[in-house]
Amino acid sequence: MKEMRGKGAEETVNERYTQWKSLVPVLYDWLANHNLVWPSLSCRWGPQLEQATYKNRQRLYLSEQTDGSVPNTLVIANCEVVKPRVAAAEHISQFNEEARSPFVKKYKTIIHPGEVNRIRELPQNSKIVATHTDSPDVLIWDIEAQPNRHAVLGASNSRPDLLLTGHQDNAEFALSMCHSEPFVLSGGKDKSVILWSIHDHISTLASDPGSARSPGSGGANAKHASKTGGSNDKPTDSPSIEPRGIYQGHGDTVEDVQFCPTSAQEFCSVGDDSCLILWDTRAGSSPVVKVEKAHDADLHCVDWNPNDVNLILTGSADNTVRMFDRRNLTSGQVGSPIHTFEGHNAAVLCVQWSPDKSSVFGSSAEDGVLNIWDHEKIGKKQDSVGSKPSNAPPGLFFRHAGHRDKIVDFHWNASDPWTIVSVSDDCGSTGGGGTLQIWRMIDLIYRPEEEVLAELDTFKSHLMTCQA
Repeated sequence: MKEMRGKGAEETVNERYTQWKSLVPVLYDWLANHNLVWPSLSCRWGPQLEQATYKNRQRLYLSEQTDGSVPNTLVIANCEVVKPRVAAAEHISQFNEEARSPFVKKYKTIIHPGEVNRIRELPQNSKIVATHTDSPDVLIWDIEAQPNRHAVLGASNSRPDLLLTGHQDNAEFALSMCHSEPFVLSGGKDKSVILWSIHDHISTLASDPGSARSPGSGGANAKHASKTGGSNDKPTDSPSIEPRGIYQGHGDTVEDVQFCPTSAQEFCSVGDDSCLILWDTRAGSSPVVKVEKAHDADLHCVDWNPNDVNLILTGSADNTVRMFDRRNLTSGQVGSPIHTFEGHNAAVLCVQWSPDKSSVFGSSAEDGVLNIWDHEKIGKKQDSVGSKPSNAPPGLFFRHAGHRDKIVDFHWNASDPWTIVSVSDDCGSTGGGGTLQIWRMIDLIYRPEEEVLAELDTFKSHLMTCQA
């Protein structure tokens, strides 16, 4: 595929990027560009640490996927998030693509057993993080209690605070944490969706972080995991817990899972079998609803709307995002989405609803583009300045084109709702490394039109003077 893309496509990407960079002062309220030595396959916001006049400090979780010359790591960074309407337009576009951002500082390094494929934080305590690697186990980390490590060749792995066991084959990507309970959900190559409760361990971690990594800690449900005969990078001597439930209904690898935002008993999953499945622990271990053909190809990602629990998004290798209403789904049928969003020309890797506005979501893909959509705009007349109704797919209202290779992950910031962190794996374009960007579109784009026009009107006389 890369050969097919050839030189022409490369030029198109560079042209698109050059055009994008020239528009940064107009389209963005703030943007930070951070060059990564090693690609990060996941990026997540952690807790906000402090608020100041012009910026807030917040944790950011990243990873380093190395070539083996140094260990793979889970990286905890501190990020300075500049507040809205503070940054000067001319400053945000003056960045060097090869440089690190002064707004992102490494705080702690954890030496991870194997590469970090996915990071998810526990909503009730975002200092507790789960990771997926190329193994059957889910690894749980207490970020604050873990010692800071120096990642050099030959260094021993950090020890996870807890292992979640139960998969019969590698579980590499599908991972979700429950909003209301300390539940973890995972999917893997064994075609299973597995649910754990880490409640005993969370209370242990919260009350006495030091004891969490000592043998036998973690409550009655924990047993001590002694791994023998496996590969050397398997974590040892970490307490482990077994599943609360194993759910089988997929015919191929489970690629993503998501809890229902309002229920710890309900969740959904998608996989390489093109199925979207809804589950409810109260209904047993079989699917409640199984949509047989949600897309025309493998499904890569799913998200459940936190502000409208009837709406579920799926992203696929067929380059589209689909929106389903769970009230309209019945088992055995071919998926009947409310809408199919067509704004990518490569496989969609990540979808996520905005935490702030119920009709807005983002999608990122292997084409290096992160699209922001508003499904309420579909069918409405788009006659605003600069819009191209004939070219723009329905619902698309912003396109972030700051990455030059596949965008593997992005995350809306719940503490600063229109701020997004996105990360691309640049191995295909630059031969290594990655690009991390933290950005916020200018609020004139998403605020109500009347409000924006009223604000602009107050500057009318000033603009007339400038023009003169």
